[in-house]
Formats: sequence, structure tokens, C-alpha cells
Amino acid sequence: MRTTPPEDQSAPGGRTALRDRCRDVVRRNEEALTGLSRSIHAEPETAFAEHRSAAKVAALLAEHGFAVQAPVAGLDTALVAERRSGDLVVGICAEYDALPQVGHACGHNVIAASAVGAALALAEVADEAGLTVKVFGTPAEETGGGKVVMMEEGVFDDVALAMMVHPGPEDICLPSSLAITDLEVRYTGRAAHAAAAPDLGINAADALTVAQVAIGLLRQHLEPQQMVHGIVTEGGAAPNIVPARTAAVYNLRAAEARSLQRLENRIRACFEAGATATGCSHEIVQISPVYAELACDQWLSEAYRRAITDLGREPLDRSTERGRVIGSTDMGNVTRALPAIHPMIAVECGDAVNHQAEFAAACATPSADQAVLDGAVAMAWTALAAVLDGTQRERLLAGVAGRAGKGSTEQFCTSGGVA
Repeated sequence: MRTTPPEDQSAPGGRTALRDRCRDVVRRNEEALTGLSRSIHAEPETAFAEHRSAAKVAALLAEHGFAVQAPVAGLDTALVAERRSGDLVVGICAEYDALPQVGHACGHNVIAASAVGAALALAEVADEAGLTVKVFGTPAEETGGGKVVMMEEGVFDDVALAMMVHPGPEDICLPSSLAITDLEVRYTGRAAHAAAAPDLGINAADALTVAQVAIGLLRQHLEPQQMVHGIVTEGGAAPNIVPARTAAVYNLRAAEARSLQRLENRIRACFEAGATATGCSHEIVQISPVYAELACDQWLSEAYRRAITDLGREPLDRSTERGRVIGSTDMGNVTRALPAIHPMIAVECGDAVNHQAEFAAACATPSADQAVLDGAVAMAWTALAAVLDGTQRERLLAGVAGRAGKGSTEQFCTSGGVA
């Protein structure tokens, strides 16, 4: 089995020839790939309920000879699809969950379809490149942390490199993100008639109000890149009943895990203040695993930059992209466990940005279709650049062996201060 290309790059096993074959596969499957993106977009499903979307991804991969395992990691809508050939495993992450009310306003339909396209392309050249292709269907990125759960179950243990592309307003090869945790606070008081016997009530809405005021006052003292935002999810039943139960969900973000922990400690104190001031009891529930900040592989990011530029796109320059924070993602945990990338690929969306209804509309357009195709080719070319480079191949395989010595990607990830 060949693991390094011949000197003649245009020869059947040369880099140029392999790149051309990858692009040809994507072109031949253009209708199926863009159709997959449009179909997922048309039937948005939220975290851990992406049954139709996962089935569509699995069906197209199975049609092309991938062995599909589903469900995996105890998650009904998680899957692993594999075409095994060489010793180096390339993992491609497919997200497909949507947002409540606004649908695919983060473009996960594009992510899923481009992942499938990259997998089909790499499967075409797997024998010559000495690689195995795996697609990971990763549910619940918006909330729930499907990738974190899958890592803890060892699903990524044999992966040498992982990648995905995410749509956005700009092409960004090496984006930054924030670590995040999401907390739900629940207050319990005592109901009473708001007019006839208010003195007998313990007002859970007042507890939440005190907490919100405390958080508002805290904002002026937040550290750089710390953020807090939340919504009230339960506020009472009727104005003439003293509310006995209220609840709110807050996202807490920070530049890195230690800063996030300091922020969480302070927000928990604000929640406690509401209970103390009103006499309510309260509980705090962590909804999702902690998402780490991105730590994308520099070499792979540069390889992706070359690939996307060769396709005619103009990514932000290196100095400009350092200031672009894209939010938070559970792909951050993957990047801190193994060499991985999470570039952004541009779709034409006017003034809209991710998580707006207008961006959802932009993710089912010819521009989004082109992002599916370009993203697929760029990921395939990035993987080829790595596996056909002797030094990088050795580095990537050594990384898998090193993680095996530590026990799993989950342990490796935890040791970096993520979990």
C-alpha cells in the first residue's frame, strides 16, 4: 500500500492526481450533496431529536459503501460511518441539529452535507493515500454536547485528525471561540393569593429578579471576554397568584476554562442571592457538558487555507482572523484532544449573522450549495496534504499512539482542563 506519492505529481498516485479525483467525486455527487443539505434544512430538528437528519446522512453514506453504525455512544441520533483502508484514520464531523424557532440558522445542514462530500472524496483515494475515512454524526451541538459524550465513550480514540467546516458570513481558516457552560436555575417558593393573602406567599419571581439584578450589576466587573446571557423559561402562572416556581437558563462564556470557572462561581453566588433575599429554595443544573475553547491545529489550518484559496475563495488574512470570535462549540473539546480544525466557510447572507432567521434563509441558497461543495473539496485536500506528507503522517500516527497510552481521547481532553 502506497503511503507517499510518487515524484511525478500528475501520475495516478501523485498529489495532483489524487486532488483531481477528490474534486471529481464531489462534482459527480453535486446533486446528491446539495439535495442532502436542502432536505435537512427543510426539516429542522433540535438537539438529540435529529432522527430524520441522521437517517438522511446515514443513507447517503451507506449508498456509497460506508459501513454505518447507529446509534452510538448511547445517543439515538449519533452515528459512525466508515470506509476502512489504511492505518491513518481521518474523522469528519457532521452536525445536523437546528435551533428552536429559527431552524437551521447556524447552517448545520451545510456542515452535514459537506462532511458527507469530503468522506466520499477521500474514500475514492483511500487505498493510494493509506487512510481510513470515518464520518461522525454528532448531535446536539447547539446544546447537549454530542461530541463530548462521544469522546467520553471512546468514539474518537483511533482518529488521527478531525475536521469540519461551518458556514458563516466570512471565510475564516483559524477561528477563535469561547469556552461555555450553560446553567439552569430553578427557584421554589410558596403560592398564595396575590391580593387576599400575599403575606403567606414566598415569591419565586422575586428571587429570579434579585438574581437578574445581581448579574446585571456584575457585568461591569467581568473579565475580558467573559459573557453572560440568559432567558426566563418559567415566570409564574397568573398575575393574581404569587409565583411558586420560576426558572431561567444562562449561558456563561469565557476565553478559557479557568476564567470560565471563576465566572461560574460568581454567577452561582448571584443565583444564591435571589434565594437568600426571598426565602426561596433553589437548585442549579448544568444542562450540557462544558465546551472548551477552540485550539485548532496550525499545520492543518494552513493546509486548509491553501486548499480554500486554490478553490478561488479569499479567506481573511491571518492577522484579521485572530480577532474573530465565532461563539462556542463542542468541537473545541475535539481540538484539545487531537489535531483538528473548525474553519468557517462563507455564504452570501447580506447583513445577517448566525442565529438569525435571515441566516437560516441564506443556508438554502445557491451560495450555500457552493459552500457544501467547496467545503467538501477543501477538507479532502487538507486531509490529503497531511497524510501524504511524511513528517505530518508520522506526527499524526504518533499522536494516536500517545493518546492510547493515556487511555482515551476523553482522558487526554480532561487533562487539558476541559471537563
